[in-house]
Amino acid sequence: MKTDAMISETDARRKILDAVHPLTERRISLLSGLDCFSAEEYFAGLPLPNFDNSAMDGYAVVATSCGTGARLRVIGEQPAGLDRQLRVSPGEAIRIFTGAPVPAGADAIVMQEDVTRDGAEIVLNADVGPGEFVRKRGCDLSEGQKILHKGERIRAATLALLASQGIVDLAVGSEVSVAIVSTGDELVKPGEKIKQGQIYESNSVLLQGLAERCGASVRSVEYCPDDRDSLTEALKRGIQHDVLIINGGVSVGEHDLVQSTLRSLGAKIDIWRVAIKPGKPFLFGRVDNCAVFGLPGNPVSAFITFLQFVRPAILKMMSAINLDLPAAPARLVVDLTNNGDRPHYVRGKLEDGKFTPVGRQESHALFGLSQSNALLRVAVGESLKAGEIVDLQIWDG
Repeated sequence: MKTDAMISETDARRKILDAVHPLTERRISLLSGLDCFSAEEYFAGLPLPNFDNSAMDGYAVVATSCGTGARLRVIGEQPAGLDRQLRVSPGEAIRIFTGAPVPAGADAIVMQEDVTRDGAEIVLNADVGPGEFVRKRGCDLSEGQKILHKGERIRAATLALLASQGIVDLAVGSEVSVAIVSTGDELVKPGEKIKQGQIYESNSVLLQGLAERCGASVRSVEYCPDDRDSLTEALKRGIQHDVLIINGGVSVGEHDLVQSTLRSLGAKIDIWRVAIKPGKPFLFGRVDNCAVFGLPGNPVSAFITFLQFVRPAILKMMSAINLDLPAAPARLVVDLTNNGDRPHYVRGKLEDGKFTPVGRQESHALFGLSQSNALLRVAVGESLKAGEIVDLQIWDG
């Protein structure tokens, strides 16, 4: 297969996702499951609530014996906790508290604010209807109801729901280990002295943050000059992980050594150059069990290609089923036209239902990227007018 032909982003994504697979699942404690992806389906073994209980502090009563001005004799008290097996009859009331089991015979709760206590009796100041302030068994969740889909992200509220079923551990997708190698003679580590013609290396910080936001574990970050021997050793270490992200060196210049060095290590290169702006010089291949991504050196290009290609691959390896960025409609603030030959991902800010492009839209413009939270894909030849409703990809928040 020729790897020098530029392919569409749709074909690139399909090829990548066809090439990667969910890794081996693992069992972890419930509290460790936040933001992992479920490897199994989970069903309710208990209804919620598990018994009829009171939604208010007040009195458990028989509704037919109640009405404004009625007097009821208080015969006992049922706090939250163990069921005291009490029973109430018409003309009687049992003091009850929020969450407490509803006594036998009672079919309503009258709020304490709606009664006047008179010794061993209460006087009702309002009418009471059957079922009032009673939480019925199973009204929230039925026994046998599915509570977690396979591949679904486990959120804090999901953990609480699982805990309500007495679950203490979970089967989740594998942790994905990631190595990042940034290349280029011009790069200097933050904190070191910079010389004319050099730049501080920042892309690895960006990529590490994006990878960790996906839930991946970044195990290694290296900086490598444009030297074949150094690059070979760095890539040898990198391919020991599930994913290797190489930043820079994937273009066609005489100092861009990544593709040839990968081939010398036995890599099969499936993709090189994608019709996307920014981000055309993009590489994907495999070395043994490692998925290798070569991203452009410009920060915005690296950012876009990570979100469109690396992120969904990592999520699939973690057993996720939803691989897309969150989407939202917004009203476009300015006119936009794409006269180029590649779809253009415009960076901007979604705020109060409106989308405004932010800063310069060139591939090096890191400040504008830092002020944005959403992407708008403008197709080749597409013209969008201010005021139109457009579909955004939300990458932050």
